[in-house]
Amino acid sequence: MVRLEIAALYAGANILILLVLAYLVVAGRRRHKISLGDGGNEAFQRAQRAHANAAEYIPAGLAGIILLALLEPAAPLWLLHASGISLTAGRIFHGLGMHAGTLNAGRVAGTALSWVAFLLMGGGLIYAGLAQQL
Repeated sequence: MVRLEIAALYAGANILILLVLAYLVVAGRRRHKISLGDGGNEAFQRAQRAHANAAEYIPAGLAGIILLALLEPAAPLWLLHASGISLTAGRIFHGLGMHAGTLNAGRVAGTALSWVAFLLMGGGLIYAGLAQQL
């Protein structure tokens, strides 16, 4: 059962990241008095995109971690943690980078770490699927 608890750890952390980013969007709407759309406000557009980008990446990442935990009981714990840490750190760095403005180290590192997580999970899931067939 340890593997599902690892998945729960990263699911909880990433859900909190989504919550913080959603709060920043709501706060931006209030601060800039924007009820619909982005009002042409660049800072608010960045807040919206940071949340939207996380909402695009996090569900797939969490699905991968949960599937790894369920399908591959022999998967090394480092694989689950490496995937979870890469996804979580990647989403934090990317969110911070989006709020900072133009293309920067936070956005680049966040994207790279998220892609590393997807590579680890994708490879692990393909292995799990093929191992059952052989």
